[in-house]
Amino acid sequence: MATAKDNLIDGRAVSAQIHAETKARVEALARRGIQPGLAFVRVGEDPASRVYVGMKEKKSAELGIRSETFVLPAETTEDELLTLIGRLNADDAWHGILVQAPLPPHISESVVFSTVSPTKDVDGFHPENVGKLMLGDNSGFRPCTPAGVHELLIRSQVDTDGAQVVVLGRGNIVGKPMTAILCQKASNANATVTLCHSRSRNVEEHCRQADIIIAAMGVPEFVKADMVSEDTVVIDVGVNRIEDTSNPKGYRLVGDVDFANVRPRARLITPNPGGVGPMTIAMLLQNTARAAENATR
Repeated sequence: MATAKDNLIDGRAVSAQIHAETKARVEALARRGIQPGLAFVRVGEDPASRVYVGMKEKKSAELGIRSETFVLPAETTEDELLTLIGRLNADDAWHGILVQAPLPPHISESVVFSTVSPTKDVDGFHPENVGKLMLGDNSGFRPCTPAGVHELLIRSQVDTDGAQVVVLGRGNIVGKPMTAILCQKASNANATVTLCHSRSRNVEEHCRQADIIIAAMGVPEFVKADMVSEDTVVIDVGVNRIEDTSNPKGYRLVGDVDFANVRPRARLITPNPGGVGPMTIAMLLQNTARAAENATR
């Protein structure tokens, strides 16, 4: 059994490696007189969205990527938002476009994501990019969080070839694309993937048989120690707010994994925070550099 001190997958360290690689690509573009441009679109003043976009803007600047946030009021109509996206699609200065979710309830996220040009869809949510992912076509953009999980596995030398993988959660942002990535007939894939969700039976037994568990179901500390075998790699994607009267905020954030009790059993495990979270931004900015390269070939 791995000790509690040597089995962490350090997402901050891995993301720093990817940022360094992206910065080198941005510098190569700069030598050709090209600066990647990343447009953020935010509708309303959701506090979490403001924080997330701010973090992405800060890291963009550090890597030499030009970014700007277009903030629209919460009462903006869907047509007004689509008009803005159309202008950004047509503007060659912007190589990537990210529309920050969640959007107000009167705006359809699927319509919005489908309106972003697939060549600028650095979030990987356009149906064309989703289809390419399912087909194993690497010319599209992959969604940032599952792509980041994949990089964590690769750079931690976790062998997925023939591995039994359990993905918890069937969401379009993580669960489904994660399944598509790992089941491909390709290097660093070739896994046997079981996708479990709220209607799945015997989830605990599926987990106990897994070589890799990827938890992305949005249930606080769902994965318990008795669900994890001693040679299992555990990736915790969840971010959940639970009540905590001892905290001045009245709450604390936890993942989908009971980290304190699972960690001593797991072969490798991501901390939360500091695991998957930093990878999402790293993959977004890597996609942006790639979009600029594609647009200027």
